[in-house]
Amino acid sequence: MTTDAYLAAIDRLRLRDFPAGPARSAMVESGPGFHIAGLRVSQEFWDADLAEVAEAAEEFEAELTALVQALSLRWGEPESFDLADHLERSARGLPVPPPLDTLCGYVPRMHGWRVQGRWIGVGVGQGDRELPFQLLVAVGEGEPR
Repeated sequence: MTTDAYLAAIDRLRLRDFPAGPARSAMVESGPGFHIAGLRVSQEFWDADLAEVAEAAEEFEAELTALVQALSLRWGEPESFDLADHLERSARGLPVPPPLDTLCGYVPRMHGWRVQGRWIGVGVGQGDRELPFQLLVAVGEGEPR
């Protein structure tokens, strides 16, 4: 996908109604007050060498940088949201509100904007070394913290 295709997907997701309960369709996970979508997902890395993983990481980070630049032209400079505290809380069995409970398992930090009463966040992550890289977008109501 191109940056323009990512922007179009983000716009569709940003305007989509939130469901009353958990829902999943194709690459979108939704719930009351949020949507999460994988804009791009790599292959898994079960038998990959470290150079292949590093190359994929660089590619996904470059796509994230281009997407953040394009979104910043629309909505201004993003806020940075560190999700490490949420991951730590989750690991200790403490409650983490959705969608942060899902996001923190994949994305260490997100770049975010507030637009027309919703927040939009984008980030890149990998749940574990063998798992795919994901370029994710999340849209939600309220505060993303």
